[in-house]
Amino acid sequence: MAAVYFAAGKLGLRMAFDNPSASPVWAPTGLALVAFLVFGYRVWPALYLSAFLVNVTTAGSVATSLCIAAGNTLEGGVGAWLVDAFAGGRGAFQRARDFFRFALLAAVLSTTVSATCGVTCLALGGFADWSRYGSIWLTWWLGDAAGDLVVAPFALLWSTNPRVRWRPRRALEAALLLLSLVLTGAIVFGGLFPSRVKDYPLEFVCAPILIWAAFRFGQREVATAVVALSGIAIWGTLRGFGPFARSARNESLLLLQAFMAVTALTSLALAAVVSERRAAEKRLRRLAVTDALTGLGNYRRLITALGGEIRRSQRTAKPFALLLLDLDDLKAINDHHGHLVGNRALCRVAAALRVSCRSIDTGARFGGDEFALVLPETREQAARRRRNHREAPRGGRSGPVRGEGGPARRPGLPRRDTGAVAPLIARDRRWRAGVCAPGRLAIASGA
Repeated sequence: MAAVYFAAGKLGLRMAFDNPSASPVWAPTGLALVAFLVFGYRVWPALYLSAFLVNVTTAGSVATSLCIAAGNTLEGGVGAWLVDAFAGGRGAFQRARDFFRFALLAAVLSTTVSATCGVTCLALGGFADWSRYGSIWLTWWLGDAAGDLVVAPFALLWSTNPRVRWRPRRALEAALLLLSLVLTGAIVFGGLFPSRVKDYPLEFVCAPILIWAAFRFGQREVATAVVALSGIAIWGTLRGFGPFARSARNESLLLLQAFMAVTALTSLALAAVVSERRAAEKRLRRLAVTDALTGLGNYRRLITALGGEIRRSQRTAKPFALLLLDLDDLKAINDHHGHLVGNRALCRVAAALRVSCRSIDTGARFGGDEFALVLPETREQAARRRRNHREAPRGGRSGPVRGEGGPARRPGLPRRDTGAVAPLIARDRRWRAGVCAPGRLAIASGA
């Protein structure tokens, strides 16, 4: 981290045109913030030493370099503390609300520490005119703020989630996205626009690419796209191309960094909103097929699993089995111990079903005291052996909870009639009344 900080600092100071110690492009601010968030405050000596070496080998004196390094280190520590306390820490980019707090606390507020400390030290040491204090401070602050908004999300998101799990189609889409981003950035900022005029205000063309990344990928990919676009834009602007090219290089970079900071803010906020929506939809889908009391599947989940198994069985000729369990004496438990104890008994039965299930099985509670277990690729003999798991774990005032077993054949389904699943469950009462005694475990199998 110290070596990366030093290299990024030396590269940033090569673009310091207004003052040798104040650059509008300052990635080390984002790197220091991420280092504090990931590794803790114990990394401050390494960051302090790196910041000192960057400044003492560029301009100023040992005293000013020590003061500037202190400001840089304090800035990262203050920003990390604020983000940890009020913006979700390392998860600041998962929710839009936390990300906006990150932008305010880290990028806007904490960066004033380094800018104020650094410019004051330069002015006191005679390396900057007091009359130019405001312009140097603005350059310093904007470079640090852009570093927090552009570099910090990229570094933090990749450090916390470095693995890439893309299927071939998603990898192809990512490659197309990267190619489109590079081509668009080269046209807008790199001078590839087919015209003699190379500074048309076409920066808005970059927005659809970032929106694409936000909706189809996630915050990590959006942060990567922002960093790539920023690199292309800085390269082109320094060569005099793009909508922010001016006669003064420092002014050009200030305008560009302001644009990149706003772009990073909006695109990452959009990605966070999309991520929150996906998570909410996933929770809703899970709740729609889950029994709230036991955590097993509900009637809808059971019907879906049965329909899928019937279609698969008809297609592959492989068998499956269905176990139906009606709890013994649940009404007596409720009357004698209360409904809360009865709910605990139901949860214990659900726990017993989970223990006896394979990963491909589907357990469900489809009635008050009625449970079902769908067993793919299981014949009747194997399903019968599952009856050994019919007793729920002991514990609680209700004592052991049992469901006695007895076999029953499933009524035949038409070859192409996969819509007969609901009548199959509806006929469960006839099975128990006509074949099994009430409170018994029914076993149905089919191919």
